Amino acid sequence: MMKIKHFTPVVLLVIGLAWAAFPTGIPAAPIQVHVNNTMPPGGSEEAGVAKFKELVEQKSKGQMQVTPFLGGQLGGEKAVLGLLKIGKTEMSLTGGIFLGQFASEYNALNIPYLFTWEQLVNYVGGPAGKKIDELSLQKGGLVVFGPQYRGPRHMTSNKPVKEAKDIKGLKMRLPEEPVWLRVWKALGALPVAIPAPEIYMAMQTGQVEAHENTLVSPYSRSLWEVQKYIIMTSHIYWPWWWVASESWFKKLTPEQQKIIRESAAEAAKYGEKVEREKDDFYVVELKKKGMTFIDPDIDSIKKAAKPAILDEVKRLHPDIQKEMIQYLPK
Repeated sequence: MMKIKHFTPVVLLVIGLAWAAFPTGIPAAPIQVHVNNTMPPGGSEEAGVAKFKELVEQKSKGQMQVTPFLGGQLGGEKAVLGLLKIGKTEMSLTGGIFLGQFASEYNALNIPYLFTWEQLVNYVGGPAGKKIDELSLQKGGLVVFGPQYRGPRHMTSNKPVKEAKDIKGLKMRLPEEPVWLRVWKALGALPVAIPAPEIYMAMQTGQVEAHENTLVSPYSRSLWEVQKYIIMTSHIYWPWWWVASESWFKKLTPEQQKIIRESAAEAAKYGEKVEREKDDFYVVELKKKGMTFIDPDIDSIKKAAKPAILDEVKRLHPDIQKEMIQYLPK
């Protein structure tokens, strides 16, 4: 019969310490972070997301892995917001739809000719921005990290637009954004609802005579074939937003949360740099393609739009209406 060895407490302690010196099993799997965006690859959006991936994986020493989902692979912005709310995806570089959904009374950002980019940044960094963050968290389950620069929106047209009166009667493709529709109608434009993929065909057939968007739109859609003029109206800045699912974010450690926040802020700065460079590139290339750039009488357009802009300000929360007075067109 085998003798059973009895170990003293001291021997057991030594064995335990020796065992602890060796790896205790399989390392924890990296935390997966999916980042969504509706734009196809090639723009400042992709550049910002790529920078975010680089920073997060570097700062976390590989403990967090970022996978970009570009081109609306998980659906449009509304669909992705729904997934974020229930924790089925982690992050998104999203447009401003959520502002209207969750914080409409504080959403002054969608009013044309109200903010310069610098003023917009100050606005979202102040009390109104804090309220937007709170309401987005409460109603949408979103943690909002902040905006990423997107170039100003301008007009394209097959007719020259040099002042406000030239907009009257212009058949203009506009997104179905109620505030924008009301302001452009006040300027005399005739809004036409056309899905974005059909813009070129609608211009070719004469269904629309003009549209508005950032400079990537005429460049990526080859609109020089159906439009002659780009009118540099700079009527609104409509940024991207870095957001995360609260149900996912709260599971991270404080250090991991810090990595996500810092990386989003740095990625936004990088995305802005790329966007500004691309806008300069688009101007050069569109001129090469034969498009004529017009610097219109902005003051005349602002003056004509001011009553409609003031009406939109009055729809905002009373607490911020007074603050908005300083931003109104003179």
